[in-house]
Amino acid sequence: MAMLDARNLSISFGGLRAVDSFDLKIEKGMLYGLIGPNGAGKTTVFNLLTGVYKPNEGIVRLDGNDITGKSITDINKAGIARTFQNIRLFKELSVLDNVKAGLHNQMKYSVIEGIFRLPNYYKVEKAMDERAMEILKVFDLDGEANILASNLPYGKQRKLEIARAIATEPKLLLLDEPAAGMNPNETAELMDTIRFVRDKFDTTILLIEHDMKLVSGICEELTVLNFGRVLAQGKTDEVLNDPAVITAYLGE
Repeated sequence: MAMLDARNLSISFGGLRAVDSFDLKIEKGMLYGLIGPNGAGKTTVFNLLTGVYKPNEGIVRLDGNDITGKSITDINKAGIARTFQNIRLFKELSVLDNVKAGLHNQMKYSVIEGIFRLPNYYKVEKAMDERAMEILKVFDLDGEANILASNLPYGKQRKLEIARAIATEPKLLLLDEPAAGMNPNETAELMDTIRFVRDKFDTTILLIEHDMKLVSGICEELTVLNFGRVLAQGKTDEVLNDPAVITAYLGE
């Protein structure tokens, strides 16, 4: 059974077919890439998979369970987390509190316990602090736990966003252009981080990316989108050598 099985996903905006009959199957533990020219529909696919948009047609199954049309919160609880092309951190919060925000699906206390600071509130907060520090240590961010997220260098903000997503304990992690704005050294470090996250947290990863060195270096399989439709799918080296892909994407 595939970790993610999306079939015939379609959505239109104002009569424009943004994604048309999109199929995608990703096996557990894979590092999978979604590429294509600007405006091809890649982020729209992510929005369909995460509940930002509801498809006009099609079905999405995660680990065999139908999640089509469910809310963002319910899809996250089911096991999908994501990052964004434009980093979306709680920049007024500390690095630690950003990761703790991702833990609230797993660790909770009631409103009454929070308001009156009942014993369970302190117990849960302590457990979240400890777990958040464990995750930050994995990303080498534990030394900056108490600084504001906005004060982190750009590359570390990217890592923090991934750390916060991992805190939700996803089965499938969606990364939307994680190397955007990074220099070559930061990109090389990111490649190592993505591989490590997959192995350390037993997480399947789907990423959108324009950096072809990163794509060819870590993605085992690819889907290429063009004008909202699948242009090519398969093993990375085969797809990147497909003449149609070279013409439509690599040669643009």
